[in-house]
Amino acid sequence: MSIRDSNVIILEVGRTVVRAGIGLYELFKQPSIEIPARVGLRRNVFRDSASTMLEEPLASTSRATSLFPQTAVPKASVKDYLVGPALDEALASGQDLIISWPFADGDVSDWTQAEAIWKYILFNHLQRRRVQNESPILFSIVPGLSRNTYERICQVFFERFNVAGFAILERPVAQLYAVDNLTGIVVDIGDEVTDITTVYAGFILYTGRTRVALGLRHCQNYVAYLLRSNQSVMNALSPPSNPLDPQKLHATLLELVKQLWQEGHIKVPSDGETAEDDGVTNIAAIVVAGKERAVIESGMKKKLNSKATVAEQARAREIEALDLITVQFREHSLTIGKERHRFCEPLFDPTLLAGIPGTEALDPEAEQPLPIQEAVGNAVSQTDIGYRYKLWQGLLVTGDITRHVKGIGVALQSRLAPFLSYMDLQSDVLPRPVNVLSVPDYYANYRETGNGLAAFLGSNIVAKIIFINEPHQKSYVSKADYSFKGPHAIIEMTPALL
Repeated sequence: MSIRDSNVIILEVGRTVVRAGIGLYELFKQPSIEIPARVGLRRNVFRDSASTMLEEPLASTSRATSLFPQTAVPKASVKDYLVGPALDEALASGQDLIISWPFADGDVSDWTQAEAIWKYILFNHLQRRRVQNESPILFSIVPGLSRNTYERICQVFFERFNVAGFAILERPVAQLYAVDNLTGIVVDIGDEVTDITTVYAGFILYTGRTRVALGLRHCQNYVAYLLRSNQSVMNALSPPSNPLDPQKLHATLLELVKQLWQEGHIKVPSDGETAEDDGVTNIAAIVVAGKERAVIESGMKKKLNSKATVAEQARAREIEALDLITVQFREHSLTIGKERHRFCEPLFDPTLLAGIPGTEALDPEAEQPLPIQEAVGNAVSQTDIGYRYKLWQGLLVTGDITRHVKGIGVALQSRLAPFLSYMDLQSDVLPRPVNVLSVPDYYANYRETGNGLAAFLGSNIVAKIIFINEPHQKSYVSKADYSFKGPHAIIEMTPALL
């Protein structure tokens, strides 16, 4: 069967977000849909049920703090679940809902909920027709799933969605494809969890795969706590004459922190050295990166500064040293200082989170998570000594946070030096300094996204290879394959499972 570029669908399933797009292009496009990987169920649909499962945990309702609960409801059907905009509207109107995140633990916790999400994307958003579905799908998901899970995913897409072809790709491998590499250490920072995966020659080394219970939520809570010391911010948001209650104040500060990192106001200080400006402008590199306007504006600023008085230049240096910014938040104009740049500190030192509101998961009785630099060092040390040299050459830090917060990879790199195993000298394997990978600038549609969409970009690249450029090698399951072999065909067509 001949596959058309315009019909190929990329479906990326993460722990807390699902992205999708249709069509392969010369300049790979960003996903056309990106929704939280959650479903909602109206509680009153099953109010008369004798099942006690629906009378449980507030942690599973829309009124609770999001800790990505997963609530299985056996009697619910696919059509009972709300997904995407319909769920957002129901939450906004204050409906009593059970919220579930079926992929939050890195597996599929409820197949009906998973099917509801996939069905919405294929038929509601991408407007596919089940009767004549000509779209093959490249499906990207977290690694480590069982063969039974692979088979069941394959079965759902062929028997429920009637797809034209199907292939599964592990997310860390897709992320490395996006940076033109097949070997390295992928550090995927999520909302609650950071996944660390070692990959060699396109295959995951499971001995070096680990995860740390640290993520974006912990960073946001930390900076929200730090902002309590900013008197101007506190006086504006919770004036002494009309103070907010502690919970509402914390929620407001979290909203402010979210705005700060999403608007790109946060930098990550590094212990590493930075290159000095040698005064030479690489015009070709600037054009490829699409940064002509920024360079011109920088040049104009330097000219204006050179004409300023000594007092004006001193004042400019003072403001730059204080690193103050003014942001509009709700009806307030707030001045934020350097505390915002401490955003990623909990990733490198989890002890900073002790006793901070919103980080109850790190209670004193629970085992404290390792700093991510230690987790990465331990992950590499668990792999075969012959692989470590090349693994250190490819450090990729990804996750939604890297779309707006730059420099996390360099900050991690500078903290990894103590974990380079110089005992490898005994086997003539000398680790070099860690090399940080990033999405190349020639992927024009991904220049401003950092490494945050690496899994989707890499999935596009792989889909182009297996569906269009090399379909004869059959790294995917066709309808004929599925008709002949059934769900087991995905095992034979997925190199990672052989």
